[in-house]
Amino acid sequence: MKIVSQKKLHHLKNLSTESGIISALAIDQRGSLKKMIQSQGQVDDIQKAVETFKIGISEELTPYASAILLDPEYGLPAAERKEANCGLLLAYEETGYDASEPGRLPDLLPEWSAKRIKEQGADAVKFLLYYDIDEDEHINDWKQAFVERIGSECTAEDIPFFLEIVSYDANIDDAKGKEYAKVRPHKVNEAVKVFSEDRYQVDVLKVEVPVNMNYVEGYGEEAVYSQEEALKYFKEQDAATELPYIYLSGGVSAHLFQETLKFAAKAGAQFNGVLCGRATWADAVPEFANKGDQASREWLGATGKKNITDLNAVLKETATPWTDKIGK
Repeated sequence: MKIVSQKKLHHLKNLSTESGIISALAIDQRGSLKKMIQSQGQVDDIQKAVETFKIGISEELTPYASAILLDPEYGLPAAERKEANCGLLLAYEETGYDASEPGRLPDLLPEWSAKRIKEQGADAVKFLLYYDIDEDEHINDWKQAFVERIGSECTAEDIPFFLEIVSYDANIDDAKGKEYAKVRPHKVNEAVKVFSEDRYQVDVLKVEVPVNMNYVEGYGEEAVYSQEEALKYFKEQDAATELPYIYLSGGVSAHLFQETLKFAAKAGAQFNGVLCGRATWADAVPEFANKGDQASREWLGATGKKNITDLNAVLKETATPWTDKIGK
């Protein structure tokens, strides 16, 4: 069992349901969200548009979430408008990465620190790391040291550290394709093992599911994994860490994400919740871009609310409390 301070426990409870499940809403997208909005047509002030969209998400959906993940660049107005009992995570990383250099190297927002994120009223610091377990040793050593620094910073400030790991293969361009699906279980589960080590001082892992469900027998048109193989990969992921871990939705549909959680539970995965983004709100973007904020809010109040309440119902049946893995 991981031992944490009383202050960290308090923050983790703020981010969770009464039963110790993290049912969190992710809207820390920046570059990708700007592209989503701009792809629908001309936008005069993209900064204001993104801020307004996030405010709508916060006001309409945080009454149904245990926490919301936002970013300091566009999300602070939305943080002020969240439901009072909803916890807050803030992203610490720069959005995206420099594709002209190898390694998908991370960087931090230059005007922010764990201290400043805490002062903003956040209950946790979230950092996203792109990681290929098989990439050049020098690159991975650099990333490991980077995460060590953030873990030390969060420990010094007594604020939980949520590490989001997004796997990839440096030699495969299409992360959603069949070739990457074949190696994905290895990439995801080995990265989970690495960053579960005490030296990184991670409190909660935010992870991908270990398979591409679109290539699981019975879930997609073409199978890379039998259901038995996929269940095994979920079990291996669960065995790879003793830390609390939560799933990211990875942009799949709301229905597929819910079915994925049921599949994980069938495998015996003791996951502790979700940080779900686009699966909940993605279809509100064209409403916002084409018809305006009110139309977006109407969609969120109907379909968005249904997405998140349906997800909560699935979590109630499938997720396990993080309190089984953390003590004081």
